[in-house]
Amino acid sequence: MLDLIFREGFVVDGSGGPRRISDVGVKNGRIVAVGSVSQPARREIDARGLIVAPGFIDVHTHDDRLALIRPDMAPKISQGVTTIVGGNCGIAAVPIPLTEPPAPPLTLLAGASADFFPSIATYRTALIAARPATNVVMLAGHTSLRAAIMERLDRPGRESEIAAMQIALREALTEGASGLSTGLYYPPAQSAPPREVEALLRVVADHGGLQTAHLRDEGDRVIAAIDEAFNCAFAAGVPLVVSHLKCASTAVWGTARKLLQRIEAAQLRQKVAFDVYPYDASSTMLSPDRLADARRITVSWSDSYPEMAGRDLDEIASCWCCAQGEAARRLSPAGGIFYKMQERDVRAILAHPGAMIGSDGLPHDKHPHPRLWGTFPRVLGRYVRELRLMPLEDAIRRMTALPAAVFGLIDRGMIAEGMHADITVFDEAGIVDRATFDEPLRVSHGIRCVLVNGQEVFDAEGLTGARPGQFLTRAGMRQPSTV
Repeated sequence: MLDLIFREGFVVDGSGGPRRISDVGVKNGRIVAVGSVSQPARREIDARGLIVAPGFIDVHTHDDRLALIRPDMAPKISQGVTTIVGGNCGIAAVPIPLTEPPAPPLTLLAGASADFFPSIATYRTALIAARPATNVVMLAGHTSLRAAIMERLDRPGRESEIAAMQIALREALTEGASGLSTGLYYPPAQSAPPREVEALLRVVADHGGLQTAHLRDEGDRVIAAIDEAFNCAFAAGVPLVVSHLKCASTAVWGTARKLLQRIEAAQLRQKVAFDVYPYDASSTMLSPDRLADARRITVSWSDSYPEMAGRDLDEIASCWCCAQGEAARRLSPAGGIFYKMQERDVRAILAHPGAMIGSDGLPHDKHPHPRLWGTFPRVLGRYVRELRLMPLEDAIRRMTALPAAVFGLIDRGMIAEGMHADITVFDEAGIVDRATFDEPLRVSHGIRCVLVNGQEVFDAEGLTGARPGQFLTRAGMRQPSTV
């Protein structure tokens, strides 16, 4: 007796191969049969005319805290996401024992010291107690390490401080972190030279982990910044994931293909992957010195003036009779949505067969970027169905099997016998994102059923209340050869 059978759906298995009409049988949290399934089941779901795919893997999130305080994970489950990777951009809830409220950019993640954890072990314990609906992969954050160990962040780490960061990172990796994220773009990490990053990455390499990198610059100096990331990862011998690849200034508009060629050249000597989100606007902390090149800026949150969330910065500056920089200073600490990219560059990056999909949503913003609720249906609806930028089968491969391989997730990312039953069923003709920049909290349409570890977490009525997510670790992680 099986637990569940999906009957006669169009199975897109994650490999990139063609779809086929097939049954999928599930028992004890695993896929046990794919094909014509004759066994009886406690429940059958008619999947005729629908796509049956592996659950989507969101490779770039800031959901560290969301998984604890909103464990239903509605923004992700409603998109068909079954696994999230947290701790990106150097901004992680671990390992960082705070005794006072965090400083930007850690405020993007949470607003109180109690929302951060001194170790992966303590975070993992809290996660198990919260029982999130999605699986969770965690990275240790470089900025978090600096904030935990250095009394001043506007300078390079001293040898003793780097050694202390290495010890904390080694502990995090031993306890289940899958690697290290860096965010050299942000002020608390801008002063970190390559030697500091390489020293930490050597610890990551010794454990078999990987690095994700928010580049030092994504605008005028993006080429130099991506070369720096390549060189640091290569010197340490770690796989690299370039985060949210983009061309975010007028000086580099139209150069997406040049960036992609640079990645392809680097891949000849080292392991390099990258992710992207399907929008021409970014979202991050609002800083008076980072307003250039944005054709529009919307305030996503403000501690000083919370009522301004959702309003454009130029409108606020006009009301206050001041320059935009001064308005940003008054609003801070705050976050914003920055319209700084061109659609043609977004399309070029999305179309590349190596592009993974990451939402990069900020779940604690009062007026968040719509990518938090709409990323995956937007790719499948707008860019696959409407614009035919890529075949559906390839888009699903880049949301499932490819990220599972990059992040070392065993028995996930495919519809095949023996795999964990992380499954998303959706209407190919009807899937669409409904979250907009004006109404960013709208739930996407077209997701019919989502299974995580064999349990139904989303159905035609919405969230089921089941929360079977697990803490996942990277395959091949090992104890270091040296201490």
